[in-house]
Amino acid sequence: MDELIARVTQKTGLDAATARKAIGIILGYLQKEGPSSEVNQLIAALPGAQDAIEEGKTGGSGGLMGMMGSMGGGVMALGGQLMGIGVSMGQMQPLGKELFTYGREKAGEDVMGPIVGSIPGLSQFV
Repeated sequence: MDELIARVTQKTGLDAATARKAIGIILGYLQKEGPSSEVNQLIAALPGAQDAIEEGKTGGSGGLMGMMGSMGGGVMALGGQLMGIGVSMGQMQPLGKELFTYGREKAGEDVMGPIVGSIPGLSQFV
């Protein structure tokens, strides 16, 4: 997880704590919305991913966007959660691209492809 956090901070300018929380929020979203078999393989391939997901569940999801997330607001709700912890719109795409590049390196395209393909709107961020 430290290598991924370092890569995300370098690409986005986020501090390490925010990057870790953002990664956890995204992985938690994938866990909820994506194909469980592939998402479980991805999480297993990323040491520390489950801890990051647990950290991502706390805070940053209040207000209207948080409500949308709990109602299944899709990628827009995910964006709202990320903005709630301090990730700007301009940082979201490099964050997503780096996370998915790293996922492909660790888990393979056969795992990442079905995840991206199964979640409407996700491909524009990765």
